[in-house]
Amino acid sequence: MTVLGAAARDRVPLGGGAARVTLTDGRTVVVKDGEPEAITAEAAGLRWLADAGGAPVPAVLYADGGRLVTGLVESATPGPRAAEELGRALARTHAAGAPAFGAAPPGGPADARIGAAPMRNTPAPSWPEWYAADRLLPYLRTARDEGTLTGEAARDIETVADRLPALAGPAEPPARLHGDLWSGNVLWSPAGAVLIDPAAHGGHRETDLAMLALFGCPHLDAVLAAYDEAAPLAEGWRDRIPLHQLFPLLVHVVLFGGGYAGQAAAAARAALRAG
Repeated sequence: MTVLGAAARDRVPLGGGAARVTLTDGRTVVVKDGEPEAITAEAAGLRWLADAGGAPVPAVLYADGGRLVTGLVESATPGPRAAEELGRALARTHAAGAPAFGAAPPGGPADARIGAAPMRNTPAPSWPEWYAADRLLPYLRTARDEGTLTGEAARDIETVADRLPALAGPAEPPARLHGDLWSGNVLWSPAGAVLIDPAAHGGHRETDLAMLALFGCPHLDAVLAAYDEAAPLAEGWRDRIPLHQLFPLLVHVVLFGGGYAGQAAAAARAALRAG
């Protein structure tokens, strides 16, 4: 393998098609191979997030065809100060905004991915309309077709989609989202948190925060408190966490099967109770 003009001396798989590659000239980079459209979407997302001047992301060193090369993030143990800075930095990223809900990053395809699942980025005039049409209902249909979400659980999710204008809380402008901000996509370096593997698009800022909470994030309370201080969240945002978690849970149902169906159903019921 030749990367950035130098041969690979060592390659350590990282999962998800990525590897840490040490080059013969001494540089160490991360190389990810995948479908060209997915690589294009990820590279566009990283550049768009970097342009926000908020939460750091790895530098895109090369992106073409089915290969993406980024800078390596050195690991460190997360602490409260780094978590607070992540909250403030994420607020700056969101505040950089997007042209519309559902807008793809500049140069990014409409047909993108979140993990291994397809994700459509189609601009819409309002968050409730877009979240129902492009985030909840497509994955619910797939889960129904596969028999992993049926009966009352599926009906509850449909009800959430129908009632989204009343459940969504105060209207907000489109935020610049990482889009897949679970804890595994937050790397802690000596300089602080670095965000990787985005599914970037224009969306509601509460979605990124809800995803941080979904599978646990170190010092999450410090992250959220610092965020709320830097960019105060609308009243009732904590009650809307299940609403925003419903999308990633549906993605997990589609990707990994019915083991996540109960969590998706519980999130739908919680969202309805909160509304």
